[in-house]
Amino acid sequence: MREARAVRAVRNIMRGLKGRLGGSVIAAGILLSAALLAGAGRQGQASFPLPYLLAPTATPTPTITASPTRTATATRTPTVTSTPTSTETATVTPTPTATFTATPTATPTCTPTPQPTPDGVHRTARVPILMYHHIADPPAGAKAVERDLSVSPARFEEQLRYLRDAGYQSISTVDLVYHLTLGTPLPAKPVIITFDDGYRDVYTNAFPLLRAYGFTATVYVITDFVDRGLTPYLTWPQIEEMYAAGIEFGAHSRDHPDLRRKSYDFLVWQILGPKQTLEAHLPAPVRTFSYPSGAYDQRVIEVLRSAHYWCAVTAEQGATHSSDGLFTLSRIRVRRADTLETFRKKLELDW
Repeated sequence: MREARAVRAVRNIMRGLKGRLGGSVIAAGILLSAALLAGAGRQGQASFPLPYLLAPTATPTPTITASPTRTATATRTPTVTSTPTSTETATVTPTPTATFTATPTATPTCTPTPQPTPDGVHRTARVPILMYHHIADPPAGAKAVERDLSVSPARFEEQLRYLRDAGYQSISTVDLVYHLTLGTPLPAKPVIITFDDGYRDVYTNAFPLLRAYGFTATVYVITDFVDRGLTPYLTWPQIEEMYAAGIEFGAHSRDHPDLRRKSYDFLVWQILGPKQTLEAHLPAPVRTFSYPSGAYDQRVIEVLRSAHYWCAVTAEQGATHSSDGLFTLSRIRVRRADTLETFRKKLELDW
């Protein structure tokens, strides 16, 4: 009877614990109870009360097993890779620069102009070659030399009027060469009007008067002074205009040095150089030369001949020329102080 009651009590306890404890605890309790009951049956009486025996000796504390937490795996989020958009790079289009094509300038060359072959006859001719420099009133404070070389426009016009009224006709130096070497006829009263240095007042003051009275002239130019555009001297357009109107042009060196006792190369530079420069601007060969300050020697004459000049004028006084003195042509200097009577006498003197 006692065992039966004990069994029933145990079952009831097990059913009560079943909802709260795990199966393993219940099974342990059953085994323990069975062992106790068996012992009780053998001894006849339990040595301690049943409730005490059935009370759990240790209440198992449920161990909370940490369920594996799903660890957030770092998912590689696809990075938005920006596809490079083809951005049009601003291309600097070079603006075409105006390319100036150099117009080829004809290199001035010495145009060989053979001197007329003399016919073997020795000739002389009396032809006054007048020598002027400035046709202008000298500026205030001018040196004595400059004042002496400056003939006023009014005095120059008076002299031209006299030449015209006296029956003089102007010729060129080339005309004189043809006459002396070949016997080419000259006017009854020939005169050659020359201007040394090529000052600008020859264009502004003398040139209009020459045309007004029907005369030509020969102008001797210092070419480097013209090239450099120095104010007192002629310009190339003025020279070209005067040449087109019948004015003859000759060389007066590059920069007006004393040519005596100089090297051959220096003389070529000073004699051939200005000839080439003038011929680059004028459509005809340059055939006449004026010695700077009237100074020359035999070597200068030799270089003049080799450069194909036909003649040269000096500063020596005289009016008579010969066929064997084409590179020593004398002239008559016209001074500021010359009166009309002095001018007339210079023309008529037999020198």
